[in-house]
Amino acid sequence: MAIHYAKDEQQIVTLTLDRPGRSANVIDAEFGVALATTLARLQAEPKLAGVIVTSAKKTFMAGGDLEWLYAATDAAEIFRSAEALKAGFRQLEKLGVPVVAAVNGTALGGGLELALACHYRIVLNDARIKMGFPEVTLGLLPGGGGVTRLPRMIGLQAAFPLLTEGTQLDPAAARAAGLVDELAEDVTELQAIARAWIVANPKAAQPWDKPGYRIPGGDPRNPKVAQLLAVAPAMLRKRTYGNYPAPEAILSVMVEGTAVDFDTASRIESRYFARLATSQIAKNMINAFWFQLNQIGDGASRPQTVPPQVTHKVGVLGAGMMGHGIAYVTAVANLPVVLKDVTLEQAEAGKAKIAALLDRRVQQGKLTKTQRDETLGRIQPTANAADLAGCDLIIEAVFEDRELKARVTQEVEAVLAGPSTSSGQATGSGQAVFASNTSTLPITGLAGASQRPHNFVGLHFFSPVEKMKLVEIITGAETSGETLARVFDFVLKIRKTPIVVNDSRGFYTSRVFGTYLGEGLALLGEGQHPRAIEAAGLQAGMPVGPLALADEVSLGLMRHIREQTRQDFAAEGKPVPRHPSDAVLDVLTEEYGRFGKARGAGFYDYPEGGKKHLWPQLRTLFPPQGAALCQAEMVERLMFVQALETVRCLAENVVTNVADANIGSIFGWGFAPFKGGTLQYINDYGVAAFVQRSQELTEKYGERFAPPPLLLAMRDAGKTF
Repeated sequence: MAIHYAKDEQQIVTLTLDRPGRSANVIDAEFGVALATTLARLQAEPKLAGVIVTSAKKTFMAGGDLEWLYAATDAAEIFRSAEALKAGFRQLEKLGVPVVAAVNGTALGGGLELALACHYRIVLNDARIKMGFPEVTLGLLPGGGGVTRLPRMIGLQAAFPLLTEGTQLDPAAARAAGLVDELAEDVTELQAIARAWIVANPKAAQPWDKPGYRIPGGDPRNPKVAQLLAVAPAMLRKRTYGNYPAPEAILSVMVEGTAVDFDTASRIESRYFARLATSQIAKNMINAFWFQLNQIGDGASRPQTVPPQVTHKVGVLGAGMMGHGIAYVTAVANLPVVLKDVTLEQAEAGKAKIAALLDRRVQQGKLTKTQRDETLGRIQPTANAADLAGCDLIIEAVFEDRELKARVTQEVEAVLAGPSTSSGQATGSGQAVFASNTSTLPITGLAGASQRPHNFVGLHFFSPVEKMKLVEIITGAETSGETLARVFDFVLKIRKTPIVVNDSRGFYTSRVFGTYLGEGLALLGEGQHPRAIEAAGLQAGMPVGPLALADEVSLGLMRHIREQTRQDFAAEGKPVPRHPSDAVLDVLTEEYGRFGKARGAGFYDYPEGGKKHLWPQLRTLFPPQGAALCQAEMVERLMFVQALETVRCLAENVVTNVADANIGSIFGWGFAPFKGGTLQYINDYGVAAFVQRSQELTEKYGERFAPPPLLLAMRDAGKTF
């Protein structure tokens, strides 16, 4: 059974959640059967004094069965399932005896909904425990009573962000927010408090089941609440651009549900839940953020024959923006770090920036001062390469220049632990790995400066390192399986998401991301209004418009990469690539000296102390050349170039699986999460329809929109990604 039943001499029944055969408790068909059986047994107890709900696993309950939900297509079936679950929760809270949730682990989604169906919630005071409703991040709403109960507990205004933002709280924060009634320091105290509360509250009932109940802060008819609700849809639309229906559905359930009785509100919630669960957006997001993310975390792209690799000490070369960020996340993961720069002063400046990041976490209550000091103590700033001795992983994070990277590679290899072998096989714990943090330079070429190319690999971090979730691992022609396994395990250790790609110019993320910037510049060169271009990027679901993002990246860097690429193509005897964005980039940088945000001027002006705004002269430099494109066409151009380039990367074996491609696009540069990634975008559009539209765009705008042979073959075979 998924629920163990035990009654003591006080007539208190403890229900222990323990789903057989799974590492976490979930709400599925087996749980539903167990809950119904348990409720029948409780109702038959002649002298029941109270009920305690707890868990035998590390988590209290993980939530709903996403495998079933992802496969379900019948809204009526989903509605009935939600109603059946909530009927059980309703019976639990109306047993007529006190029911306490003794939460001894993380309770998210359905797990928290079960806890809310209890009369009192006690949680272990462990910061690792998380509580919240992450359903919105999967395109869903809490369908087990969460949207019905939470506003009735803490009020509409307080519940709104917790439900629409997917916020996860630790126990202390959950108590402050009103989700938790009491904290316990250990399991013994947890049980003792639960029993004492049951004895002291024999007639416990939910607030909404008591006479005279009023929603905290007022219902939608209250003038103050009505005023807030009047602006809430506009706030949501500003955040979602209409691409994410779940937050708006949650708001509707809150407003409609709090205007009626509890049971009617519960049915309203089930209807909205069924509608969202059968939507393509929810399918896209569940596929990406559950199935594909778990596939990556389980090591699908990691060499399966190599045992787990443990990194003991890390050296970081360069204490600038990327270097100190890498050192920070490494030290936070409890690994010692040697932070080297040209001078000790520069290395110490990098450590000072890390201290500032840690101080901010202390101020936010996410870190104690002791933890801050311990983390900072793991970082050794230096200018001496000899201090890198004993490091089993070196991460080079110097400027994107081949000669510079070659020099630091050779300087450091002299002190790396352990000799290389001709086969590249590890010779023991002393086998050190050298990783280059590069966004565009081919790893095989950089490894040419190394005497140990089998131990050489690319680790592409994203800026700012402390916030960005992705790390792109790039294997060179001679990178060994052991080297790949070591850095893969290291990336997981520092709580990042690793994707593995093969060596090529721009790899996967930079190569595809560059098409978004390039198409934005091409639209400007055609005379499209810059504000309309930026709006199209945001409407497409990208986090920033292409012109603003180009400024962030640096127009100077874009030119540098372009020129390096041209030189490389010429040296290889290949046709030099040209793009419609080239003229725009040249005009801004060569003629007007506008190199982007860091230099104070690019497509935008950045007035000191003021808000950035589009450079007014853009419209003069790139005037209209005909009728303005409709926004839908601009949106498709911005999205299609990215999806098509991803297909080319897959066909060329640069990216080797669909999960890495989709998650890499979302976490790497913010490709529309509601579409589930660049390849899922094609599935969502329909492969045949996508090919047809690509061919239409090719006729109008050029070969960059031409569907690759792989896509044509998939269309003909009726396949999807």
